[in-house]
Amino acid sequence: MKNYQRLLKNAVLLIAVTCSISFIETSVYAQAKATKQIVYNKIAGVKPRNIIYILSDDHRYDFMGFTGRVPGLETPNMDRLAKEGAYLQNAFVTTALCSPSRASILTGQYAHTHTVVDNQSPAPASLIYFPQYLQKLGYQTSFFGKWHMGGETDEPRPGFNRWVSFRGQGVYYNPLLNIDGKHVQYKDSAYITDLLTDLSLDWLKQRDKSKPFFLYLSHKAVHEREAPAKRDLDRYKNLSFLYPVSMYTTATPTSKKFTRGKQADGSQYKFNNEDIPNWVRAQRYSWHGVDYMYNETIEFDEFYQRYLETLMGVDNSIGRVMDYLKENGLDKETLVVYMGDNGFAFGEHGLIDKRQAYEESMRVPLLARCPELIKPGTVVKEMVLNLDIAPTFLEMAGISKPAQMQGNSFLPLLQNKQVPWRDRIYYEYYWENAFPQTPTQYAVRTDQYKFIRTQGVWDIDQLFDIQKDPFEVNNLIRSPQHQQVAKQLNKELWDWLEKSGGMQIPLKRINEVKNDHKHRGTW
Repeated sequence: MKNYQRLLKNAVLLIAVTCSISFIETSVYAQAKATKQIVYNKIAGVKPRNIIYILSDDHRYDFMGFTGRVPGLETPNMDRLAKEGAYLQNAFVTTALCSPSRASILTGQYAHTHTVVDNQSPAPASLIYFPQYLQKLGYQTSFFGKWHMGGETDEPRPGFNRWVSFRGQGVYYNPLLNIDGKHVQYKDSAYITDLLTDLSLDWLKQRDKSKPFFLYLSHKAVHEREAPAKRDLDRYKNLSFLYPVSMYTTATPTSKKFTRGKQADGSQYKFNNEDIPNWVRAQRYSWHGVDYMYNETIEFDEFYQRYLETLMGVDNSIGRVMDYLKENGLDKETLVVYMGDNGFAFGEHGLIDKRQAYEESMRVPLLARCPELIKPGTVVKEMVLNLDIAPTFLEMAGISKPAQMQGNSFLPLLQNKQVPWRDRIYYEYYWENAFPQTPTQYAVRTDQYKFIRTQGVWDIDQLFDIQKDPFEVNNLIRSPQHQQVAKQLNKELWDWLEKSGGMQIPLKRINEVKNDHKHRGTW
């Protein structure tokens, strides 16, 4: 009887905890909506500038027509942004995962500071998003699209006069949207990328023209399970792909072979296959590996094609926004920024997806156009981070960087000004229950070297000379002549974590059983 009472008590407690967590997830945003003291310092003599920020999901840094990385890929509007504005060719995220990266964009903080370290946890109510400053200054602010930053809820967040979003990852066709707190179900094959662009342009047309505006257009595309607009379906069915040089470095005798494309020439590079981490080898046959991608629900070559075709909708969206600005005499004064929320691997090291600290995961596309500020054809070579977005936009609005922001404004770089700038960047990723194949990682990257420390697993760390080895196939961690480099970068990594308050891993409650193919259904 006592055992039964104990079990009953534990069950009641579990239900209470679960309900309270659900309540917390929905209530933190209600708390955040309450009047918050937004304090800022104005920059004298700055006229607030109109800003449009277009964000895509999982768009890797070099998949744009003008880079030449994918022969035959056409992105005329991205190409136009680069030609008429600035191409920031060394843009990075500090965590290559949707929610942490989006939180860093909005707060100007590292993941260990804002603590949104995975895709499930709700954002703390104490966070201040940069649109709240713009709103306080008198901007009309709007958000359209994928929020997916801390929890699945789609309810309006602070800082926006206009709110259009959806729960979680959303869907490509016939979405259910939350429009200013009211749910609207779309039908008739409504395509999410086009729909979000339609609603954004409608808002621009109806805005108060006496006030500056900030528009945040956050696309679902090109997130996995891609579905292109019907007009773009099979557009690249005859395109031949270029497989990366490291595609088969982790292959086994039973690994899949891909034939639609051709293998990139890696003969000029030295390969150290012995010191590939075991977790990388094992991940090849997983949800995020080319041999078992998405539980074998799609083949690599088909995925590659659909990704490129879905990207066309994003490029079309950029073009429509640019056309509206020109037609309404706003294209000279308005800053338009296009960016990806994280990178994406396409076969490098036998992997797909992001999360790891390899280049194709960390790096993102970043383009900016504003003829009043930026000379056409500007190329920014300095390393710019996602947490630099917030202070940059605030400076353009005439607001000094708030003390809690850890990024810096890159406005001077867009104007070709010589200013002191970082010569190294830091990266963090925290293990997730949903995708346990990628362990916690920290990294420091300079213009020449990258040091990757994998935390909490029995495995080898990595050091790359990315000038000589841009594809990261020669791990130098055992190289006698590179021991001092590894030692110094390891010290700098820990120094950064200490100075920035990152000497702990923010743990988040796990309420779901495992879903990976090896341990599915277990706690």
